[in-house]
Amino acid sequence: MIPAVETFDGTWPFAPNFFDGAGFRQHYVDEGEGEPIVCLHGEPTWGYLYRKMIGPLSRDNRVIVPDHMGFGKSETPQDREYTLQAHTENLTALIEHLDLTNITFVIQDWGGPIGSAFTVRNPGRVKRMVFMNTVSGYGGGRGEGPRPNETPWFSWIGEGLENGRTEQVLRNAGSTVLSVMKIIGFDARNVTDTWIRAYSEQFPDWDSAIGAYEFPIDAYLGRIADYVRAGAPGLAAMASKPAILLEGMADKAIDPHRAIADFKTVWPDGPVMELEGVGHFCQEDAPEILVSNIRQFLQANP
Repeated sequence: MIPAVETFDGTWPFAPNFFDGAGFRQHYVDEGEGEPIVCLHGEPTWGYLYRKMIGPLSRDNRVIVPDHMGFGKSETPQDREYTLQAHTENLTALIEHLDLTNITFVIQDWGGPIGSAFTVRNPGRVKRMVFMNTVSGYGGGRGEGPRPNETPWFSWIGEGLENGRTEQVLRNAGSTVLSVMKIIGFDARNVTDTWIRAYSEQFPDWDSAIGAYEFPIDAYLGRIADYVRAGAPGLAAMASKPAILLEGMADKAIDPHRAIADFKTVWPDGPVMELEGVGHFCQEDAPEILVSNIRQFLQANP
């Protein structure tokens, strides 16, 4: 867990906020005023991923960026399950605590299934959805859970499960986080020492990286399928929300064509912006382009 006051040489200047109501100390950023934008990160990152987007988006909106349990400045309890259901229930508790309505979700990687799982169960709180290099989980046929595909990332996960390599690398994410992100699809040319510290210091030891390990295993082993299927009755309500997909086409974790197909299954008329040369961590590669498209999307769907 990163100390609350850490700013990483001023690159993370946002005041820390904490919520204890979900059974652990959860950190979140809360900047600006107006209709809320809730930005959700995935694996193996934290809210720092949105550092270049929070300021511009908070000029006209209230921007809330939580760190999932086990990531960033949030606590990493050892007696909790790190599953899609658990992360969604944690998010639900935070949103209810803040009493957020008219939410615009900006969701990437695991943020997609988490934000979608929340929306199908709480459609009255959500107004719009912005997907970025992720899936809702309903693109394989309505009501079916998502299945890992043979991308470099999931191939690497599967190949190393039997001999223990996957667990060794991911449970030592404090020293391997850059290598892991490069497998997933990240161009490391502009990485600095500060950047390395920002992503690695959340994982100082084996126990602290439990979330970084359990996220991809949850998907690869299909443990999320039942929870996704259980939310299917709310799918029509989610599909009625305005939605857009901003897709980095150099993604090595989720095949871009599968992400587009997943999105189009639920929103056949929803706009898709294909971003050439942008990888899985699109917030790192093209934050200005993402902000511009998000603001245009909000204006087009008041």
